[in-house]
Amino acid sequence: MIELFRQHVVPHGNFWFAVILMMIGLYAMITKNNLVKKLIGMSIFQTAIILFYISIGVKDGAQIPIIQHHAPPPGAEEHHEAINPDDYSNPLPHVLMLTAIVVGVATLGVALAVSQVIYKNFGTLEEDELLAKLEATKGDV
Repeated sequence: MIELFRQHVVPHGNFWFAVILMMIGLYAMITKNNLVKKLIGMSIFQTAIILFYISIGVKDGAQIPIIQHHAPPPGAEEHHEAINPDDYSNPLPHVLMLTAIVVGVATLGVALAVSQVIYKNFGTLEEDELLAKLEATKGDV
């Protein structure tokens, strides 16, 4: 049992950490009634996804994917080596996660601004109280 843990869980600790963070964020989004707590859960969930994707893009012993071409000395033959893609890490997940971070911060900012307006108009951020107030105002219209 311990050997199984060492072989399958320990080497992939970052993935397990991402899954645990995802579950914490999902739990907060589903079970909490306060809108700000739901937003915090959404932010934790997003952070876990970003951590997961960055972990996917990492390779042990890989180099950055920049190939340097140097001109051969005058009079020498041009020599081309085959490029092994396993020697390089993929930068795409990292670049996409930078975009996801920017979008996530913007989304969180807009959601917090909307929650301020909701609090100003209804005096609460609790979901069940908001729904009750909306049902009461629905009959007035």
